Amino acid sequence: MTLPGGSTPTDRIEDAGQAAFDAVLFLSFGGPENRSEVMPFLENVTRGRGIPRERLDAVAEHYYHFDGVSPINGLNRQMIDALSARLDEVGPRLPIYFGNRNWHPFAEDTVEQMYSDGHRRILVFPTSAWGGYSGCRQYHEDIARAVDALADGHPGLRPQAVVLRKLPQYWDRPEFFAASAAAILAAREELPAEVRGDARLVFTAHSIPISADTTAGPPADGGHLYSRQVARASAAAAAQAGYESYDQVWQSRSGPPSVPWLEPDICDHLDALAAQGVTAVIAAPIGFISDHLEVVWDLDNEAAERAEELGIAYVRAATVGTDPRFIAMIADLIGEYASGAGDLSSLGCGDNGQLCRLGCCAVPARPARPAR
Repeated sequence: MTLPGGSTPTDRIEDAGQAAFDAVLFLSFGGPENRSEVMPFLENVTRGRGIPRERLDAVAEHYYHFDGVSPINGLNRQMIDALSARLDEVGPRLPIYFGNRNWHPFAEDTVEQMYSDGHRRILVFPTSAWGGYSGCRQYHEDIARAVDALADGHPGLRPQAVVLRKLPQYWDRPEFFAASAAAILAAREELPAEVRGDARLVFTAHSIPISADTTAGPPADGGHLYSRQVARASAAAAAQAGYESYDQVWQSRSGPPSVPWLEPDICDHLDALAAQGVTAVIAAPIGFISDHLEVVWDLDNEAAERAEELGIAYVRAATVGTDPRFIAMIADLIGEYASGAGDLSSLGCGDNGQLCRLGCCAVPARPARPAR
């Protein structure tokens, strides 16, 4: 069989193994961008999980509150523009493509376009800093599915003909801490001057079932557990922002009440802080690099309303998103791995959906669902 460009599958395997990386896939979760997309998107996200229709209807109302538009795709495009400018400035000058797990542009379609454009060695930046199934392993699954779809669309082409290398977890990068700290300090300035100095710093991240916060990896690796990673990142960001005391809580839990999730929830924690006499709170969504709907709904609506009811002055710090330090961090990661200097044994790093190590980011008990 002859492939585009006149080569054979074997040639392409050799090319993919030897050539430099020539493109970046910016891989994210996805979200609807108008009201008509909301329910199909939610059905996609929850397919195979047995979520009752009434639960989807309730979540859909959160999206309809914003006219059906999730902020995530627009913010991702802003990050891509900022990252492209940074790579043009400092290199490597690689084109950046945008793909999602759950909504357009789907990762499978984007990888097909990248292949059609001649790209064979692709670095993948995931919009999650963390380990765990949802934060890391599911991105490996996205990559594997996209590679398989590419092979299915090109009979005779083996998946190894194209290399998609997932960049490692980056929750422990100093630039991430610095960008988070800057967002905290900027948010503090939005509080009334009379309570600013006494404001309680509260970090939030997406809750997960306690049963999913496990790993079969050796403890010596450190930081494997998602909750441990969030705790360490919160401590580092708090220190850079000049806070010796802070809280780390959770948000956005779902599922039946009988299943224990990481706690406390941000709204329950606000109740506890009010009982302690706290008069001001800075909520810092360290678990998110850009504003998902969970950020704007859970923090800017539910938590903000609860704080107002409790008489607490409340402000939410920005996600790191397009902060120049964070964008520089992404560019540095791309540069490290594009040059061959990146550590392939780093947590989260792997090619074509292969896991970084045995037992890392274990699959939860429920079966994996298809993306669409």
